[in-house]
Amino acid sequence: MGISIRKANKDDYESSLSLFRQVHDLHVCERPDLYRENSTPVSEEFFESQLNNIKQHIFVATIGTEIVGIVVMKEEEIIENSFVKARRVLFINSLCVAQAQRKKGIGKRLMKYVFDFGSSLKVDSIELGVSEKNFSAIEFYKSVGMTTKSRKMEIILN
Repeated sequence: MGISIRKANKDDYESSLSLFRQVHDLHVCERPDLYRENSTPVSEEFFESQLNNIKQHIFVATIGTEIVGIVVMKEEEIIENSFVKARRVLFINSLCVAQAQRKKGIGKRLMKYVFDFGSSLKVDSIELGVSEKNFSAIEFYKSVGMTTKSRKMEIILN
């Protein structure tokens, strides 16, 4: 299986939309109190704005001409103050491998690409958020060497 990873371009929008839908549908299923159903969770305009932002990066994994995975990232600068040290972080906002292509090493290839890309940017860390209920994602991220940094907690009042 010849997996290639490349920078996304505006022509990738339609093919990427099904991957964005898979991620969004998972969020809606897990937390319908926070996420609303939407067949177009990422608009074409927003997708293109991310492509045009020098601090945002989208890469796609392909097999032949088919897009089978996507990762969306954003560089952020943490400004030093009396509480925290300055640092540069690459945040993974979204990562998805097509349902039919999972467990074939595509996600691991994408993450290795992200780690190498982050190193080339000289960021201090690569971080992401993951739902506590998304056990398979948590195990996947652990399998590529990521560890839990912090945990958000809540109490729902309404």
